[in-house]
Amino acid sequence: MADLKDFAEQLVNLTVKEVNELADILKEEYGIEPAAAAVAVAGPVAGGGDAAEEKTEFDVILKAAGASKLAVVKLVKELTGLGLKEAKEIVDSAPAPVKEGISKDEAEGLKKSLEEAGAEVELK
Repeated sequence: MADLKDFAEQLVNLTVKEVNELADILKEEYGIEPAAAAVAVAGPVAGGGDAAEEKTEFDVILKAAGASKLAVVKLVKELTGLGLKEAKEIVDSAPAPVKEGISKDEAEGLKKSLEEAGAEVELK
């Protein structure tokens, strides 16, 4: 039981970059789609097909870099794992997607981080 608690604590403390790497490993090596697994674990919605489907994939769109453009470029680089040049291109071409097709929790985390750095962000 203690091992499971340690494992859970490790999962909770993963950075966004580490979560993305974990998702890639699960997908490539084990054929597990993390978003699909989360939906499968959640199970069907009570009420059957009458309930509207909840959106499971979100896009994080950088609308504007704000006053601290350099901090936003560095953060985009860190959050996406891209090189400095690619991160700068995303920030310079705003509005532009930072990440697409990610979970709601991850999207909200990215949005919060980018807004704290001074960027204007939108979730779609």
